[in-house]
Amino acid sequence: MKHKIIFIGFGVVGQGLTEILINKKEFLKNEHDFEYEIVAVSDMMKGSIANSSGLDAEKLLTLVKDGKKIDEYPDGIQGMDALSTINNVDADIMIELSYTDVKTGEPATSHCKAAFNKGMHVVTSNKGPVSLFYNELIKLAAPKNLMFGIEGTVMSGTPVLNTAMKSLAGCSISKISGILNGTTNYILSEMEQGKAYDDVLKTAQELGYAEADPAGDVEGWDALAKVIILSNVVMGGNLKIDDAEREGITKITLEDVEKAKAEGARWKLIGETSLKNGKIKAKVAPVKLPLSDPLSSVMGATNAITFETDLMGPITVIGAGAGRIETGFSILADLLDINRSIC
Repeated sequence: MKHKIIFIGFGVVGQGLTEILINKKEFLKNEHDFEYEIVAVSDMMKGSIANSSGLDAEKLLTLVKDGKKIDEYPDGIQGMDALSTINNVDADIMIELSYTDVKTGEPATSHCKAAFNKGMHVVTSNKGPVSLFYNELIKLAAPKNLMFGIEGTVMSGTPVLNTAMKSLAGCSISKISGILNGTTNYILSEMEQGKAYDDVLKTAQELGYAEADPAGDVEGWDALAKVIILSNVVMGGNLKIDDAEREGITKITLEDVEKAKAEGARWKLIGETSLKNGKIKAKVAPVKLPLSDPLSSVMGATNAITFETDLMGPITVIGAGAGRIETGFSILADLLDINRSIC
């Protein structure tokens, strides 16, 4: 079947995914029997366009790259907001890529609910609805045999959730710990070269690793959202943000970094969730790791995660934790998963 897809949000990730879909169109058809048609795009800042006959993906990209509005597309229905698009456009998959709010999960949670109610599969890299309302959303999707693709919510395109849920199926996972935020790992790596925290943070902002307001990264909120996702999706919990401890890296000094080096150790911001006696405990905090720990060797903006399993022992996965194409790939992986489930 040819999937009809709507995009809610068409920023960096949406454009990256669209490039992949264009460049790999024949490959996806020939190797994975995956065919698609983009029938609507709605973006809060860029406008919206819908056409049941399909939209030209290259024309959409050209518009946004030229700084124009999506609703300048030459043929289709203009002006619908996200919910109107979901409720009024005939599609079988919604790709939710609106902005992330890990405090309320909105507007993305409402988008996901509307799509499930309409009978659409949902794919998202948005941590908000998944960290706050995963169990609620799964209960909405499951009776309708709808899939909720969320691979991109943890470590971008690096296959973390698929590794845990599929490749390690049959193993009992007692603990998950990892470097889940590239910005803080970059900062700590640079501080090890003798650079002051404030100077490195400024550089990280200039490089685009950190936002103008870096609190989400350096105070541990981003990593915490991912820990909650791992706790609920992989460990079967029902944790909320307030159920976990959180500490960022703002108190780590150059003196702390130098002292750790002298001890044969290295500071990392570690997100961790563990299952013991039927209880899940989750936290984010700076940890002084021995150099023998696989996570200690992960430097720069790279992410890594270790699964403690009963049958395979510790399994560590290292890869990109962000990026336009990388996150776009995570959406593609979920799209192919949906396609396989239907075919």
